[in-house]
Amino acid sequence: MAARAYWQGQIRLALVSIPVEIYSATKSGAQIAFHQVHEPSGKRVKYEKVVPGLGAVDTDEIVKGFALSKDEYVLLDQDEIDAVKLESKKTLELTQFVDADEIDVLYYERPYFVVPADDLAEEAFIVLREALRKARKVGLGQLAMRGREYVVSLKPCGRGMVLETLRYADEVNKAQGYFRDIPDDKPDADLLDLASSLIEKKTAKFDPAGFHDRYVDALKDLIERKKKAKGRKIIEDKDGGARPSGGNVVDLMAALKKSLEGKGTAAPAKKAPARKAATKKAPAKRTPAKKRA
Repeated sequence: MAARAYWQGQIRLALVSIPVEIYSATKSGAQIAFHQVHEPSGKRVKYEKVVPGLGAVDTDEIVKGFALSKDEYVLLDQDEIDAVKLESKKTLELTQFVDADEIDVLYYERPYFVVPADDLAEEAFIVLREALRKARKVGLGQLAMRGREYVVSLKPCGRGMVLETLRYADEVNKAQGYFRDIPDDKPDADLLDLASSLIEKKTAKFDPAGFHDRYVDALKDLIERKKKAKGRKIIEDKDGGARPSGGNVVDLMAALKKSLEGKGTAAPAKKAPARKAATKKAPAKRTPAKKRA
């Protein structure tokens, strides 16, 4: 396999150990990278690591330090940190199994592909994969990677398995702190039927290839136009940056009916603009918006 393994070790279930390798399941998409440039000279701004009173220092003179108090640190070399003994550095022990829907989506962080490390590990790997698939369960354990220990989930994925790092409980904000001001009202039945019909009309099979980063496209276009503008400033303010307020609420019933009268049946995933327009209008009719008006 051409890619380099992100982690190598073993999955342990009771007395069974399965040598595996883990590979990143995602990659960075198209991005526009900007540098900081000194405008008068046109030269790129660079940064140096400096010590107050001493000036710039060499990278090999820098170590990690834990602050005990101001200007007092416990200094650690990287090899001392790497030598910290933790079983989960090399072993993922499955300690619990749960239904996949028991894990809130807020806890999922990053996916990785899991494959058997060699031919000898394949039989046990397949047995575990199919046992998870038959039980419709997700395995949970803890795994140390790249300087921290993660809670992870393990589930079947085609011929292999997918491991996903999970956030700890103290890393997830409580939803009620954000949702408590939203009234627990029942929506108007006719409005609900219209919204449901609109959802049904725009329902289609998920196709991730149907989406792309339009912001990157817009930035590329801006860069091309800027090259031809010979220094002239290019600013387009199509919507004025104004945020919709409760005082400008459109008639929700009319908006939903008009949306349903649009051409076409099931909208493919790539037709994001139509969906965007609907979601913008629907929340505007909420009871809080009327109260603020």
